[in-house]
Amino acid sequence: MEKISVKDARDESSIGSTCQLQGWVRTRRDSKAGFSFIEINDGSSQGNIQIIAEAALENYESEVRQLTAGCSISVEGEIKESGGRGQKTEMLAQKICVYGWADPETYPLQKKRHSMEKLREWAHLRPRTNTFGAVARVRNCICNSIHQFYQEQGFLYINTPVITASDCEGAGEMFQVTTMKLDEIAKQKIENLNYRFDFFDKPSYLTVSGQLEAETYACALGKVYTFGPTFRAENSNTSRHLAEFWMIEPEVAFADLNDNMDLAEKFLKRIFADALSKCSEDLEFFNERIDETKSLIERLSTIVESEFVRLPYTEAVEILLKADVKFDYAVEWGIDLQSEHERYLTEKHFEKPVILFDYPKTIKPFYMYCNDDDKTVRAMDVLVPGVGEIIGGSQREHRLDILESRMKDQDLDINDYWWYTDLRKYGTVPHAGFGLGLERAVQFVTSMSNIRDVIPFPRTPGNAEF
Repeated sequence: MEKISVKDARDESSIGSTCQLQGWVRTRRDSKAGFSFIEINDGSSQGNIQIIAEAALENYESEVRQLTAGCSISVEGEIKESGGRGQKTEMLAQKICVYGWADPETYPLQKKRHSMEKLREWAHLRPRTNTFGAVARVRNCICNSIHQFYQEQGFLYINTPVITASDCEGAGEMFQVTTMKLDEIAKQKIENLNYRFDFFDKPSYLTVSGQLEAETYACALGKVYTFGPTFRAENSNTSRHLAEFWMIEPEVAFADLNDNMDLAEKFLKRIFADALSKCSEDLEFFNERIDETKSLIERLSTIVESEFVRLPYTEAVEILLKADVKFDYAVEWGIDLQSEHERYLTEKHFEKPVILFDYPKTIKPFYMYCNDDDKTVRAMDVLVPGVGEIIGGSQREHRLDILESRMKDQDLDINDYWWYTDLRKYGTVPHAGFGLGLERAVQFVTSMSNIRDVIPFPRTPGNAEF
């Protein structure tokens, strides 16, 4: 007998077919007329399908009437048109097999609302809830959309290392990787570590970005992108920070900042449009149950249809200084804009996405292209309503003398980046790229308030469970 998903079984085209469904029980209620209604879900869709189990079933009294939330079952039967409100189909069961029981006394996910904080304690079970099942489907859709977009644009997918000896951002917020016995080092109070005895013969870390390595391939193959996990040892316990997160980083040779902005705008519109068209049922759920303004779908649709504003950082500061708003953080030229400033620009002043560019060089990393004014660099941030920055990128500095000068200014050892400077010695070209944090994108598309709830197993300060 053909196995089909609950999603397919809920479609009217399945009416009349005899098939097998497998899933987990959400609810069971018994009728005085001598049959039971069982709702099951297998994760393929937001909605459940109703199973009608008649008393004539062989195991009706012994098993069917004992089913509770969380039990796993297999059902064989015929899909019929449903007369029930809010459902097009239902299944008349011919056979029900119970795979696994769930003790109703101990099963955590009973039919009541649980806080997001509580559900994080049950990260192994929370995908069974409506909210986290929907998050997983939207995250999957966005990941698929990302790969499709870059493949269609002629980019090559490359894999950059998770373990690295270089700090891309120069901020030092990196997790060290070592095989040395830290407890023995602590006991002996060793002051000067000899990394010759460590696994990689030098200090090594979990990567904060695949950008520098991606540049090496862009400068040989033209257009590449990397999509993988990155790590930041930033002690920030906020709703927007994770210690482990996924980044998409395209890099394009023979490109400048304008090309970069064009690509970023087209990229965001594509993944939002795909989410709207392919996850409509889940987005309806987020719109009604999660988004406080109930404007999520409208917000995404507006972004897809709008033309992004492109605004120099200096002009943005002037707008903020004139704003009739009291910001928590004072505005002045040279600061790194806060989320409240970014959201004012996108939500109040322009009411659409904004790409800020030409930032002060003092607040940006060494690899960004220096403008002729020697004050700003060709950096960009893409800001969206409700979040603020969602993409950060730049045109890269391809002039060797200026790159080395910037590295010295930031107290970086040029010898540690010998391979990176080689790219500027041998056939250097203008090139540009950016980074999109997957979790920030999923958080925006779902309107989930905490980034810990859009990744299966969040890693944050003091938390590495599961």
